[in-house]
Amino acid sequence: MSRLELRHVRKAFGGLDVLADISLSVGAGEFVSILGPSGAGKSTLFQLLTGAEHGEGEMLFDDMPLDDHGRHFAFMPQSDALMPWRRILDNTTLGLEVQGVRRQAARARVAPLLAEFGLAGFERHFPAQLSGGMRQRAALLRTVVQERDMLLLDEPFGALDALTRAAVQRWLEQMWRHHRWTALLITHDVREAVFLSDRIYVLSARPARVLREITVPLPRPRDSTAAAQQAGALEAEILDILLNPQPSKGHDHD
Repeated sequence: MSRLELRHVRKAFGGLDVLADISLSVGAGEFVSILGPSGAGKSTLFQLLTGAEHGEGEMLFDDMPLDDHGRHFAFMPQSDALMPWRRILDNTTLGLEVQGVRRQAARARVAPLLAEFGLAGFERHFPAQLSGGMRQRAALLRTVVQERDMLLLDEPFGALDALTRAAVQRWLEQMWRHHRWTALLITHDVREAVFLSDRIYVLSARPARVLREITVPLPRPRDSTAAAQQAGALEAEILDILLNPQPSKGHDHD
């Protein structure tokens, strides 16, 4: 069963069409990516999901109209958005505290996860004292500890250098295999989408339409030799779709 389903979603700002016709679904425990060129309206789609903007079309969660947005989603933005004056422990508990969880209870919920996220021993550090990769892991911990139904990840690694980005992607793929979070990722990085995803929705330039839905057949773990050998051909195919857009109902590699 699809946890999230969008049917013919549209959005315009004034006379500017941003999302022309978006239909997609995300199943329970699935990692799905929305891939498209910069400025295609990918982040606008997340604004609709979080309730920051309103558009046309249907948005369903567990087959019910999506109205209580905050109850379902934990959102990780493009920047780590850590507060520089709060220590890492207090940054990771912030989402819980906003929900009304007492500080001590929030810390108790975060504490068992610090080692798994590579942050044990850094609880008292400030964000400026951590590497970019560690800050992103702290931001992701702040997101997942809220225990929402789905993670919304809006280009969370875009500000990292190439080596750090690759390392964090590998770490996230390992974490996802362990926890099986339901996740929807926005990215314009073809390699990132192929490496992390079960399925990919390829969007056109603005106004955005779904050009293709692609099932990623690569074996996990994705850093295996077998996965790496297959990834290149799929990445080339997706690049061709983006560079030579022709709307299609779907495409499946299985």
